[in-house]
Parts: sequence; structure tokens; C-alpha cells
Amino acid sequence: MTYRVEYSPDAVKHLRILNARQRATILDVAAGQLAQHPTVETGNRRRMRPNPLAPWALRVGNLRVYYDVQHSPDAVVFILAIGVKRRNVLYVGEEAILL
Repeated sequence: MTYRVEYSPDAVKHLRILNARQRATILDVAAGQLAQHPTVETGNRRRMRPNPLAPWALRVGNLRVYYDVQHSPDAVVFILAIGVKRRNVLYVGEEAILL
């Protein structure tokens, strides 16, 4: 099953803060990895503990993509937040988040 990948308005704002290379990386990896098997855990993709961002996370180097999956009626992956991890702090947009 192929999933459609959609970005929330907040995720689009988070993308705009990133540089062009980071944006291109996120768009390529999200389309490639999340379109086919978004709920299969891998080394870079995992289910999160309950948190305010999203139930799933995709790690791309120091970038993080937080998303949710809807299986029916349409197969859709909703990207809710995009952040940059620096040491032990996650920056989503301009805000530091503790998970």
C-alpha cells in the first residue's frame, strides 16, 4: 500500500526555517521512507512514547520528522513537526522542546 505524504501548516513553517540542503533531504527521505511502510520500526524510524508532537519519529542525521499515520479511509502520513537535534535539545521551529 502506498501512503500519501501531507505536511501540516506548522511543518511547512518548520521547513522554511531550514536551509535548502536540509529541506531537500527531508523532502526526499520523507517521500521515500514514509510512502511505503511508515509504521514499520527501523533504526531510523520508531514509535515514540506519548508526547505533545506525534506518535512516530523519523531520524535523518540531526534532523527529526514527527508524523502520524491514518490507514483508512485513505492511507495518509501527516507530517506534524520537523526539528533539528543539537546535542540533547530538539529545536522545532524557533522553540526548544524537551521530549
